[in-house]
Amino acid sequence: MRLIPILIMLFLSACATMSPKEVAREHKLAHLHYQIGVDALGKGLLPKAFEELMASDAMRPDQPEVLDALAYAWLLRGDMKKSEASYLKALRYGAGAATKSNYASLLNRLQRYHKAEKEARMALNDPRYPNQDLAFINLGNALFGQKKYAAAMKSFQQALIFNPDNSLAKLRLADTYARSAKPRQAQFLYEAIISKQPKYRAAIEGLVDVLIQQHQINAARDVLSTFSRATSSDTDRAWALSSMAKPGQP
Repeated sequence: MRLIPILIMLFLSACATMSPKEVAREHKLAHLHYQIGVDALGKGLLPKAFEELMASDAMRPDQPEVLDALAYAWLLRGDMKKSEASYLKALRYGAGAATKSNYASLLNRLQRYHKAEKEARMALNDPRYPNQDLAFINLGNALFGQKKYAAAMKSFQQALIFNPDNSLAKLRLADTYARSAKPRQAQFLYEAIISKQPKYRAAIEGLVDVLIQQHQINAARDVLSTFSRATSSDTDRAWALSSMAKPGQP
């Protein structure tokens, strides 16, 4: 039971005896591990990402950007509890707007929408945050989860002001129109997304739903048929063909 405190004391003692040049080298190496870990995350190499990020955290503990990346890695692994713990730790150690926005996204996944709204608004309080569109999407999702559809629409529209090419903001705006009993507006947006991204399944799903709502069954079947031929995913193709065959569905 006394082993861990002894190891910590030895580690601190070792740090205390390092020269400034050695400390700088250690920090540089920790940052390199962090960069390699983030690159691995982007490439979907999750075990490698964990290896590098944990190495960085061991060499230079409690760096907010490393904890934020670890939180996202845990999210991808499906461990929401550890993901949240890492986000909260990052925030305790001074993480800024990006982590607040990322944490809001996790909270939306956990359906804790009131807390998600608070974190997204805190992220947006920093005008220096470069990814304002992402924070507005997270805010919109939190409002959507609370059935505040008019406010959610405004948030998604604000995201598009910051980044007109953000297809997720367009998708979520279309979803909100559909949920607000405005199928024609939703249909227009879904079709605009699909015209540029014909393999975007979430947009296909949304368009099919609003066509069914408007009793345009043949049109919905045509959309699914076109998608089944265009997609390169066997899973998506099977979904489209199955949806076409369902009774009461297109």
